[in-house]
Amino acid sequence: MTMSTHPDSVREKTALPFPPGFVWGAATAAFQVEGATAADGRTDSIWDVFARRPGAVVGGDTGEPGADHYRRYAEDVDLMRQLGLGAYRFSMSWPRIRPDGGAPNPKGLAFYDRLVDRLLEAGVQPWATLYHWDLPQALEDKGGWTSRETAFRFAEYAETIVARIGDRVQNWSTLNEPWCAAMLGYAGGIHAPGRQEPEAAVAATHHLLLGHGLAMDVLRRHAPSAASGITLNLYPVSAADPSSTVDVEAARRIDGLQNRLFLDPVLNGAYPEDMVADLAHLGIEALIQEGDLETISAPIDWMGVNYYRGYQVAGTPRPGSEPAGPDWLGVPDVHFVPDEAAPLTDSGWEVQPSRLTECLLQVHRDYRPIPLYITENGASYPDALIAGDVADTDRIAFLDSHLRAAYEAIEAGVDLRGYFYWSLLDNFEWAEGYAKRFGLVHVDYETQQRTPKQSALWYSRAISLNGLS
Repeated sequence: MTMSTHPDSVREKTALPFPPGFVWGAATAAFQVEGATAADGRTDSIWDVFARRPGAVVGGDTGEPGADHYRRYAEDVDLMRQLGLGAYRFSMSWPRIRPDGGAPNPKGLAFYDRLVDRLLEAGVQPWATLYHWDLPQALEDKGGWTSRETAFRFAEYAETIVARIGDRVQNWSTLNEPWCAAMLGYAGGIHAPGRQEPEAAVAATHHLLLGHGLAMDVLRRHAPSAASGITLNLYPVSAADPSSTVDVEAARRIDGLQNRLFLDPVLNGAYPEDMVADLAHLGIEALIQEGDLETISAPIDWMGVNYYRGYQVAGTPRPGSEPAGPDWLGVPDVHFVPDEAAPLTDSGWEVQPSRLTECLLQVHRDYRPIPLYITENGASYPDALIAGDVADTDRIAFLDSHLRAAYEAIEAGVDLRGYFYWSLLDNFEWAEGYAKRFGLVHVDYETQQRTPKQSALWYSRAISLNGLS
């Protein structure tokens, strides 16, 4: 497969140049792309078990076939090189590396050796994520993230993989979106492990963050020269009516649960006082042991921001609004108000590029200086492969508008150092199964044929320009 190149003689003028050294990448996650769920000693994760539950995933889809990345990684790395990607953000499969949470698995470790070596040979920097939601089911059977012990098992797993590839991987993230793992998995029940227990979600939140801190210690010991951090999904939250006391209170609660409950302990060393009060009845204070917050707030080198949209909330029902569901831990009188002016993706998510600027500025304004990377940003659209081409003009418009929003944040003083599109490949999109396509590259799940979409070629051009024309 060949792709067009962009020699200097034909490059467009770069109207919006990004900073020198800006990292241009794309992202995936192990369970979503690897497939091979029973190969070479891998055992069940919570997502394998959850996906087999009738009605849990659209179409009854499972992690098979994924994008068969476990077997086709070399082809995929060649695609990255041809696109000009500077970095590839991927996660490791805990049940592939330490099946059932037990002893290390040589064959699982060898896969990530091969992947990292191939990336480096192609000139693509590996950005490794230790946890993107695939907890071994055997550990869930012992309590999962509701158990404090799971944080220590996570540190053991981290030590196994970091000791193996930490000499070649210079950028690490401990966790991806702990809000989703805790709230959607243990309170909302729409993600694995599919529980609806508010107290369990609060316990999972604390233990995930404790696991992050313990993993940071592992990274400092085994990869001291690497840059390491955490990846959070942040949503700027606004009151539907800023002059309404009840709307402002609703916004406080949602911003607290979505953003500050994770940002504050990592960057400030303490949970927000208002959140501790709000969650007191769910036992948050009893979870915090001496030294925990010092561990959680261990210095990080960068923070990843996953951005998809913002939230507008009200304290009373509004036309078209939806009440907060169980994943919001029973917050009283909160209603999510749609942005009627915003176009929608195929997932029904509002396209709001200006709120990306707002999101980045919020972290820049409210917390200590920290380099930021947009570690996920993307959209699903009903892509059609016609005559060997996918004309995904909506995704091109999405990319262009969000990169311009990122540029505005940089111009406003945000220390933004990179952008990773979600996702490199069409893949298993969690509870949506294979029904939604986010990829720059179209995947035919029957043949596993890869076809770069027009958005991939557009993104490749932006990379070659280090900016927008």
